[in-house]
Amino acid sequence: MNAPTHSAFANTAEEAIAAQDALDAAGPMTSEKATEVAMQNTLLTPRFYTTDFEEMDAIDVTPVREEWDVLINQMKSDPNKGHFKKTDEWEADWDGMDPALKAEFIDFLISSCTAEFSGCVLYKEMKRRGSNEDITTLFQLMARDEARHAGFINDALREAGIRVNLGFLTQQKKYTYFRPKFIYYATYLSEKIGYARYITIYRHLEKHPELMFHPIFKWFREWCNDEFSHGEAFALLLKTDPKLTTTPMNKLWIKFFLTAVYSTMWVRDHQRPLFHEALGVDVTWYGQEVFRKTSEISKQVFPMTLDIDHQRWRPNLDRMEAASRQIAAAKERGGVLGFASRVAGMAKAAFAFVSIFTIPAHKHTVPDSPRMEPAY
Repeated sequence: MNAPTHSAFANTAEEAIAAQDALDAAGPMTSEKATEVAMQNTLLTPRFYTTDFEEMDAIDVTPVREEWDVLINQMKSDPNKGHFKKTDEWEADWDGMDPALKAEFIDFLISSCTAEFSGCVLYKEMKRRGSNEDITTLFQLMARDEARHAGFINDALREAGIRVNLGFLTQQKKYTYFRPKFIYYATYLSEKIGYARYITIYRHLEKHPELMFHPIFKWFREWCNDEFSHGEAFALLLKTDPKLTTTPMNKLWIKFFLTAVYSTMWVRDHQRPLFHEALGVDVTWYGQEVFRKTSEISKQVFPMTLDIDHQRWRPNLDRMEAASRQIAAAKERGGVLGFASRVAGMAKAAFAFVSIFTIPAHKHTVPDSPRMEPAY
């Protein structure tokens, strides 16, 4: 009997799902709770997106053809083809992990798996619906990478006795419609901030290997280079239409997405204190460091960066985090008082967001060519 294909080697979303199901048939694991967490749709949880696929299929990459062909050929060469495979360095000790840390780490992995698979589903659908060879080729390659990432994380979760049911998510999770330009802004930022997050953790643990409480962190360097390449692709897509980054309204949208992505990351990370403590990372330092890296990278295509050293920046991020806790507690409480507290928490979060959004941004000139290479 042939062994089932590992989901980390899947090239499409269907292969990732089929491989995961084959593994489950070989050894069923309880998955309901993990899948319920992945199914949640809140401001802090990864979402599944849909868009105007015809508009995306009409993209003309002629203005960036030279850089585009170089990037696509690089992605076709598949530098990480054999990377997502367990080796002798994989020594996971779930039983010896502190239960509270284990809960936060599992939450981190479920969120990461959902986010990776969200990209896989979106990119696969773009490929399926399109006829533009440039665009369909890109999204086929990106779906391949994200399927591997999601499968690798899910396999790590299986060792803890759970997994995310990817097939169920595809069919049942609510999809959010975003206009193509919003997909560009959000996906570009998520890929680049993903790179900044992974490489910051990797470099920290490189200096402090005694703090590596799970082997998955050893895989972060090459993994985050996939994220970087995906961000490069969306930087080129943004360059195909100058209006996407130059009109006053689109500049406001860019600032909105920068504020939303940064503040969401801050709130989410500050709700996993034991996870960061175990890594030996001050979560506030980590947040600011990731913002600095992402801001520097985003200069390749965005005409502004947020002022993350402004006096209103951190106090209002902290207010948003406190408001998020209040909203969660109020929802759990229920009833009239719970509803009132929830509304008050939402008002506090909105006020803090506006206070951050209205901080004057740093403006700069965008280079003619956006192409970059990982430098951290």
